[in-house]
Amino acid sequence: MKILRFAAVGVAAALALTACSSDSDTPSESASAKPTAGETSAAPEAATIKLWLNGTDTPQALRDYLTTTFATQNPGSKLVIEQQDWNGLVPRLQTALSSADQTPDVVEIGNTQSATFTYAGAFSDLTSLYPELGGDKLLPGFVEAGTADDKIMAVPYYSGARAVFYNKDMFEKAGVDIPTTLADFTTVAQKLTTDKVSGFWFPGQDWYNGATWIYTAGGDLAVKDGDQWKGALSSAESMKGLEQVQTLFKTANHAPADSDSNEPWVPFNQGKAAMFSAPTWARWSIDLPACNEGVDPDDKSDEATAKRTKQQACNEKHTGVFAMPGNAAGEYATAFAGGSNLAIPAKSQHQELAQNLLKIIFSADFQNMLGKNGLIPGNTEYATSMGDDVYAKAAIAAALGAKLTPAAENWATVEGDRTLEDFFQKVASGADLKTAAAATDQQISDTLNK
Repeated sequence: MKILRFAAVGVAAALALTACSSDSDTPSESASAKPTAGETSAAPEAATIKLWLNGTDTPQALRDYLTTTFATQNPGSKLVIEQQDWNGLVPRLQTALSSADQTPDVVEIGNTQSATFTYAGAFSDLTSLYPELGGDKLLPGFVEAGTADDKIMAVPYYSGARAVFYNKDMFEKAGVDIPTTLADFTTVAQKLTTDKVSGFWFPGQDWYNGATWIYTAGGDLAVKDGDQWKGALSSAESMKGLEQVQTLFKTANHAPADSDSNEPWVPFNQGKAAMFSAPTWARWSIDLPACNEGVDPDDKSDEATAKRTKQQACNEKHTGVFAMPGNAAGEYATAFAGGSNLAIPAKSQHQELAQNLLKIIFSADFQNMLGKNGLIPGNTEYATSMGDDVYAKAAIAAALGAKLTPAAENWATVEGDRTLEDFFQKVASGADLKTAAAATDQQISDTLNK
C-alpha cells in the first residue's frame, strides 16, 4: 500500500511542534527540569521509559540484556522495548515525536532518515555526551547524518553493509565459482537461473541493493548543486549502473516486480533462490529444510540448544557468503551502508534516564555483543568482536567502501514517499530507463528543495 504523502509543509514543519507545543504536550515542571546531556545530577526520578527498535535486527538476547541492566543500574525504573516495522516508520515518527505523551524516550532511526529529523529539531542535543559514548571512534558517516548546526543529535547504533549469501550446492551443480567482478556476478546469476530458481533474488522495489550498481558505476541518487539538491538517477554514470540492474531483473531473477526487500532469505530457504544480498546478520535467519532440527523456539533445554548448534552448523556448511565484487578483480562494489542511529526525542519527559540507557548501549559489553551477533558496532573500537570468520570478513570488506544516502534535510521524505521503491519497480517491470529516471529525478529534486 502506498504510504500517504506528507503535506507540503513536510516533516520539518510538522516536527516544529517540538519548539512550540501546546500546553497539553508540555512536560510538567519537575519532568522538564532536565540536565544537559552529560551533566551530572542527583539520581533521576524512577520511571518507565520506552525504547523503539526497528525490525528484528537486534536479537532478543541483546534486548534482554538492556532491560535487565537498565533496571539494575536505575533502581525503581523500567525499560520497555517496543518493536516497530521499518515500513511506514517515517510517518509514525512524525506523529510520535510531536507529542510528549506518545514519544518514545530513545528511538532507533535509519541512518538515511536521520538528517530530516535532526534538522527538524526532533532530537535532544547529545554533543556533551558524545565523548562518553565513544567520541571520534563512532562511525563518522553516521555521526554526520545525525549532526545539524554543529550539534550532535543522533549517534550510530550499528552498521551492516550488504554481502551476498549463496547456496554452495547450487553453485556446484551449475559449475560456477564465486564471481570476481560485478559483470561476472551477472553471468554467474544467469547460469544459476532455472525455471524455478532465481540466480539472484532481487525484489523489484529493493533500491537498497539497487544502489550498489549505481554507486559502483560512479553515480548517485541525488547531488547538491550550489544550495539546491537535484536527482542524479539520469546521469550517465547512474544510467550505466541501472542498465546492469535491469539486465539482472530480466535475465536472472524471479522475484516479483512489486515485492520489497524484507526477508530475502525466505525464498532462499525455500530453494527458490541461489543468491540473495543482505547485511551479514542475515546468517541467523537462514534455515535450510535439510538442516532444520524441528526445535521449539521456546525450548531452552540443553538438548534444544545442542540441536540449534547442529542446525546452524549445517546451514553454514551449505551456505557461503562474499562481498559484492567491484568493476575489476580484487575490488569491492560500493554497497549501500545500512544501519541505524539512536536519538533521544526532544519531547521525552525522561531525558536523564534516556541518557543512562545510551550509556549502557555504548558500553564495551553491549558493543561487543553487537559485533558477536554480526552487527558492525557503532563504536569502531569494538569491530574486532565480529570475529574473523567468513561472515565477519565479508561484512568488513563490504563496509570499507560503503556509502550512505545523500545527507539532505528532506531525504526522509523521499523515503516516506517511497519514491525509490516506485522507481525500481518500474525498472524491474521493463520501463524505459531514461524516461523513468528523468521523471524520478524531478520528484527527488522537488522533495529535497521544499
